[in-house]
Parts: sequence; structure tokens; C-alpha cells
Amino acid sequence: MQQAGAGSPTLTVVRQHDSLGAARDLDFGIELLGLAKTGRIGPTLRLYRPAPTVAFGQRDTHLPGFEAAAQACREQGFEPLVRKAGGRAAAYHEGTLIVDHVEPHADAIAGAKGRFAFFGEMLAEALRSAGVKAAVGEIPGEYCPGEFSVHGTHPADSAHRIKLVGTAQRVVSGGWLFSSVIVVENSAPIRSVLTASYGALGLDWDPATAGAVNDLVPHLDVRSIEDAVIGTYGGYAPLAYAEFSSLRT
Repeated sequence: MQQAGAGSPTLTVVRQHDSLGAARDLDFGIELLGLAKTGRIGPTLRLYRPAPTVAFGQRDTHLPGFEAAAQACREQGFEPLVRKAGGRAAAYHEGTLIVDHVEPHADAIAGAKGRFAFFGEMLAEALRSAGVKAAVGEIPGEYCPGEFSVHGTHPADSAHRIKLVGTAQRVVSGGWLFSSVIVVENSAPIRSVLTASYGALGLDWDPATAGAVNDLVPHLDVRSIEDAVIGTYGGYAPLAYAEFSSLRT
């Protein structure tokens, strides 16, 4: 995986200040991938705070409790959607930061697993730079489990670890999309909706593994984590900045 340097392509950072709506936000990441693979945009980083959503994986839709799980989400004010990338259900809302990173790439499939490891560590480093004791690795009982999840450890209790970042990737001929969901604030509704939806799906998990950055470091908020992520990305590639409107062509 490349690091910043004289030959690194510029990464354009775009802050999306308002949600487009749960479904549209999810679809827009796929649209950016289409623009990247056809060369209409270069490497791009889109950051935004989403509307309350539970993004189910394709496997979830085949479970007998899926419709009940979707209804449980609606009852708690979360829109149930099915995403094209990722594993089991993940929940997010305005207290989370979503980072969509798209790049054109001639052989995107070849580096897929390496991207999970590389960007997982990059996101952990971003959290550490903000004062969070963060590391890469699945913790027992976590929701939407993944080898390259990012978790945080409570500063006063090393046995208390919570999942903070989930990542997913979509790879097509000519490009890739790497999406990261960082839970920063207000973890209680996320625990609640995941408890209801996982219960309906019949999936085991430990609600104590669901939390937010500010459960560990109370003064941190979404903007501070956004700044930390962008700052860490500055070590990956030269950065440029653009308005969100520039992507809506």
C-alpha cells in the first residue's frame, strides 16, 4: 500500500455537511465508485454524518427473522437497508462519521485484503492521535464481526474493549470503495437497535462490545475525530479539498 510521497496521486477530501437521506447516502458511495473506475474522478475521500440507519448484509436477508428485524429498526427510528458490501448488520446515526474512500485502480482485486489491514491500522492511528487507546482486531461477541475491526480499550479498565470502527469494501474492475463507520457519540441507541435486530435475526452477540469513542474519551466529538482522520490521511497522500457540490455532476 502506497504512502505519501512525490509520486503519490492527490487525494481530494470532500466534507458532506448534510445527509442526503439513509438510502441516498449509501447509494452515493457506489456512484462515486462508478465515477472513479471510469476516470471521471480521481482518488476521493468523502466524510459525512449519516441519518439513523441499520445496514444489513446480504446474508442477513436470508434469515427467517429478517422482516421482523427490519421492523424493529423502524420502530426505533432507524431505516433498515441492505448494503452491497460488508458482513452482518451495522447501525449508525448522526453521532457517527462515515468515511468513503474511492480510488481508480487497474487491478483493484489484487490488493483487497491488504487494504483492510492497512486502512484499519490507519484509522486506529487516527483515533490514537485523538487520545483513544485503539487497536485493530476483532473482539469476542462484537456486532458485524471482522478481523480488521478497530476497537478501543477503556483507559481505566483494560478488560473493557468496545468496537469503534467497522470497515467494508467493494471492488470492481477499475476501482475500489473502502467504507469506514466510526461510532463517536451517543452509543445507547446503537446498542438498543442492534439488540432488537440481532435478536430478531437469531444472531448471538455481546451488547457490551458496542460503544462510542466518547464512552472512552468523553470530550471527543465527531468533528474532532473527522479532523484526526483527515490529519492521518495526510501521511497517506497529498491532500486537496473540494466542495461536495463538485461531486454532484
